Amino acid sequence: MKQRQPSNRQPTNRQARDQRQRGTQQPGESQPRKAQGKPGKGQAPNRKSQGQSGNKQPRPAQAQEREPRWTQTWLGGTRSAGVDLGYPGERLGLPQDGPGAVAGFGRRIGAILVDWMICTWAIARGVFQASPQDASWIGMAVFAAAYILLVGTLGMTLGMRLFKIRIAALDGSQPTLLAVLIRTFLLCLAVPALIWDRDQRGLHDRAAGTIAVRL
Repeated sequence: MKQRQPSNRQPTNRQARDQRQRGTQQPGESQPRKAQGKPGKGQAPNRKSQGQSGNKQPRPAQAQEREPRWTQTWLGGTRSAGVDLGYPGERLGLPQDGPGAVAGFGRRIGAILVDWMICTWAIARGVFQASPQDASWIGMAVFAAAYILLVGTLGMTLGMRLFKIRIAALDGSQPTLLAVLIRTFLLCLAVPALIWDRDQRGLHDRAAGTIAVRL
């Protein structure tokens, strides 16, 4: 008997329309590609595009103003970044202004310059007749001796008296001789005095337990 060959006839238009309505597909037909681009009216937007666009949302302008730049905190410290740490000496129980308040940098630098000029020019070169090459180290020795003597007894040098400041312990009393020795030694090294905390105390003051206050 002859085997029946499969029919190669194509479906009629009516049959193809019925198959499309039922959602079926003829074998050999490729699936239609999804249209790319903007979704049509009534279609939901692509979730992937939603995720990409939703990852980076602009922050409010108010939040951006509150957050300081890292360079601002690094160069100028936390005070310049807008962080409220109180006035210098507040955590030590010192007043904000007037006698007993923390002495400013201008007063302290002016006092050191006056003391240095007295020790190098007036005493080293005027009294000891030192040469310009020897005046620097002789002036440094006189400067250290004057600091130990005057601060250890009076709490101030001639330059400090002129700018109305004095050196005191944290409780307001006269610093001990050991504290004066430590402070004077570190002050002569110069570098510790240039590193200070939020109370404007240098490393020499922190090591000695002292602070420069106004008269």
